[in-house]
Amino acid sequence: MRNFTPADGPAFKALNLAWIEQMFDVEASDLAQLDDPQATIIDLGGRVLIAEVDGEPVGTAGLVAGHAPGTLELVKMSARDDMRGKGVGKALMAACIETAREVGAKCIWLESNRKLDAALGLYKAAGFRELTGEEMADTPYTRCDIQMVLEL
Repeated sequence: MRNFTPADGPAFKALNLAWIEQMFDVEASDLAQLDDPQATIIDLGGRVLIAEVDGEPVGTAGLVAGHAPGTLELVKMSARDDMRGKGVGKALMAACIETAREVGAKCIWLESNRKLDAALGLYKAAGFRELTGEEMADTPYTRCDIQMVLEL
């Protein structure tokens, strides 16, 4: 696991487009982050983590700062098709939680879709709980029908 470098831009975009296009429509908010993770995530105080196998990016996860004090948003978590089910997501999740704690975050928030069974299982196993009612925030994504939080 390592931090994003500018050379990772094409892999970050390709790995995420692969799963988004398979299940959903790519939205403007997706493209903003995928086209320029440096400006939309890192320069705003967030992080992008890259999972590697033999020096090749096989997974990604972003942590976006600024939604609320002490909160990081988990975004653009992906694993290459042939690496799914091999622990990449679990390793990325552990690295995201560790990174969030290192920077003093109080919680990690995310939004997802109920069709993504494996992702939801990963989030629940990591200790995320589903938000309900007034806890829910507005979302720029039409595909998002669930929001979750992990208190650190």
